[in-house]
Amino acid sequence: MTKYTDIGVEKHGHVGLIEIRKPPLNFFDVALINQIADALEEFDKDIEIRASVLAAQGKAFCAGANFGDPARQEQEEKAKTDPASNLPINHLYVQAVRIFRNKKPIVAAVHGAAIGGGLGLAVSADFRVTCPEARFAANFTKLGFHPGFGLTATLPELVGKNNAELIFYTSRRVTGEEATRMGLANVCVPQDQVRAEAMKLAAEIAECSPLGLISTRATMRAGLADRVLAATNHELVEQTKLRATEDFKEGVKATAERRVANFRGR
Repeated sequence: MTKYTDIGVEKHGHVGLIEIRKPPLNFFDVALINQIADALEEFDKDIEIRASVLAAQGKAFCAGANFGDPARQEQEEKAKTDPASNLPINHLYVQAVRIFRNKKPIVAAVHGAAIGGGLGLAVSADFRVTCPEARFAANFTKLGFHPGFGLTATLPELVGKNNAELIFYTSRRVTGEEATRMGLANVCVPQDQVRAEAMKLAAEIAECSPLGLISTRATMRAGLADRVLAATNHELVEQTKLRATEDFKEGVKATAERRVANFRGR
């Protein structure tokens, strides 16, 4: 099995477990998304694995991109004058699409915050087990940004167009209980039971015929990866434009300072 630096990979009978290990907030980058995609592809090749669980260490499930990271801030500055500098972000979306092309069911154990691209990662799974303390948010507009990670395609399919618009336009944080009511999550249990419940659901799935599962899932998710690819291509264009604005800089700064942003529309 491939050696991983940002995730742990285990097998529990017919269930594979992928654990994000970048606590406390589990910010994602190209390397993390690439490793998750690699692990899922390994599970696809393993005849013993019939379903998988995506979980995380630390406080958050995945808090999205770390816009306060100096390396990322340098990249944002380059993006204003050098379009080629967006290639790493584009590469991240290429890796994200790989996740959507995997063949076997995934259960996400969302025990904490799933923010921005972290929400996109949670939504890439077939099912989500969560808890009242969890928070789901597409906080892009509060950053002066455009949604990414294919969320403009995946979130409306999951919660309906109008609920997706509400989540996008307000950037509000949705609790685990609210997420379950609107269909963003499937099960809500006490926080200390989230992973066990996710493993239980994956084990229930894994009791079924592996060939039947793969065939049925392919039918149910037909074209999803291609829709995500088209969405990320568009999202990247919009993100590239907004990344060069004063509002984006202010949104990132305001978020870091935990205050309301003073947007000026430029």
